[in-house]
Amino acid sequence: MTPEQITLVQESWAKVVPIKETAAELFYGRLFAEYPEVKPYFKGDMTEQGKLLMQMISTAVNGLENLDALLEPVKALGSRHKDYGVKQADYDKVGASLLWTLEQGLKEDFTEEVKAAWTETYTIVADVMIGGAEYAN
Repeated sequence: MTPEQITLVQESWAKVVPIKETAAELFYGRLFAEYPEVKPYFKGDMTEQGKLLMQMISTAVNGLENLDALLEPVKALGSRHKDYGVKQADYDKVGASLLWTLEQGLKEDFTEEVKAAWTETYTIVADVMIGGAEYAN
C-alpha cells in the first residue's frame, strides 16, 4: 500500500468510527440480504459481533503503517474463521458488503480513490486470513 492509500483509509475510517454501531448494522444487514448462505456462521449476539467487527477493522486500519505486526493476529483470525465454516469464496462477499457499507456511511467522501484504498486494504487482510486458514489445515 502507498502512504497515500494508508492516509485515505485512516482518514475515512475516522469518519465511520462515530457511527460504528450503525455501520455494523448496515454491514450485517447487507451481508445477510445479499448472501443469506453466510448467516449460519453467526450464532451469537449480533450487537456483540458488530462491536468485534468494528474493533477488528480499527485494529487493521491503525496498523497499516506496520503490516508485519498485523500478520500473526490476522492469520490467527483466519484460522478461527475456518473453524466457523467460512470458505475462501466468502471473503469476496464480506469485501463487497464492507465497501457498500463504507459507501453508505461516507456518502460523497467515498471517492474512487478511497474505494481503491479500501479495496487494497481488504484484499491484503483477506489474503492473510485465507493464508491463516490454509495453514491451519
